[in-house]
Amino acid sequence: MTAEPDPGLQRWRLVLGAAGERALGGGELGAREQGQDAALAWLYGRDEEQRRRGVRRDSRHGGDGPSILTTVDWLDQITKLFPKETVERLERDAVERYEIQDVVTDPAVLARIEPNETLLRAVLRTKHLMNPEVLRQARRIVEAVVRQLTQRLATEVRRAFTGARARTPSRFRLARDFDVRRTLRGNLGHYRPEERKVYVERAYFFSRTRRHVERWQVILLVDQSGSMAGSVIHSAVTAACLWGLPGVRTHLVTFDTAVADLTADVDDPVELLMKVQLGGGTDIGRAVAYGAQLIEQPRRTIVAIISDFYEGGDPTYLVRQVRDLVEQGTKVLCLAALDEQADPAYEPGLAQRLADVGAGVGAMTPGELAAFVAEQVGR
Repeated sequence: MTAEPDPGLQRWRLVLGAAGERALGGGELGAREQGQDAALAWLYGRDEEQRRRGVRRDSRHGGDGPSILTTVDWLDQITKLFPKETVERLERDAVERYEIQDVVTDPAVLARIEPNETLLRAVLRTKHLMNPEVLRQARRIVEAVVRQLTQRLATEVRRAFTGARARTPSRFRLARDFDVRRTLRGNLGHYRPEERKVYVERAYFFSRTRRHVERWQVILLVDQSGSMAGSVIHSAVTAACLWGLPGVRTHLVTFDTAVADLTADVDDPVELLMKVQLGGGTDIGRAVAYGAQLIEQPRRTIVAIISDFYEGGDPTYLVRQVRDLVEQGTKVLCLAALDEQADPAYEPGLAQRLADVGAGVGAMTPGELAAFVAEQVGR
């Protein structure tokens, strides 16, 4: 009777490739695992460092699993062989680590692929390489991902910006409005010392009141250098969500060494993103100077500079521009990332200089930005 293969050893075998066969006892891979091994080898077999170390075998020796020759075949295989989270990770490595551009420039691939944010970033980076037919198919990815992001962010952004927690009771029971202190005070009579527990018979919640935001401007200045792709995407969606608020005037300006005012397209984030051209240099000071010209009432304006702050222009000029805005009463935010991970990579020296002249410096999700803006407006 043949012993069943150990799933743990098989997983390690897939991680290590052929180099791990002998160390793990040379157990045979099943048919599905052979296919997984061949799919991993097709991608990671091109990694020269790992190949020198013998960690992953060359994709030309993919075992007895299905032959994988093209990107289309590979995408079909990984979709069948791996869970969704793993497929997205493999696609991200293919696009960002190994720069396999036909993932987003081959019509046959685009017709099969499941839209996600990694692919949207890749489309934005490579759309200048696409012919009109491919670009039409790539737009499907842009539309699908933007629709998903908008659905997730719209309610959060609008609620944060138009409503503030008031110190009055509410009949609407929302977890985010739970009044911990009042609930504890109101239920102290139900404290049981022997159990060291308070039993809540009645919970209390804050209400929300609308703020008057008719006179406020929100100006987003977005660095469109290649490393800021995620922030460009979320800035476009955030601006679209803010755009629908009554009385709020939202501007969206992208920049590299030049400045492009895309405010006219803010209500259509898909069209806006199709006009973005990632890459190039960076002149943040020029963008801030342009944004300053848009300000109507300095004390009713929020300027958010979204950049990694690797300034290609004159850093001293940038710092002076930001200081002037702060001194005239404008609220200036310098955000090193604006996306759902809020995981920044930035130049800390310049960021510190901007903080020293009064700018708020940090990294935020779109929801956190909306909440921060709402808090500032309500003061």
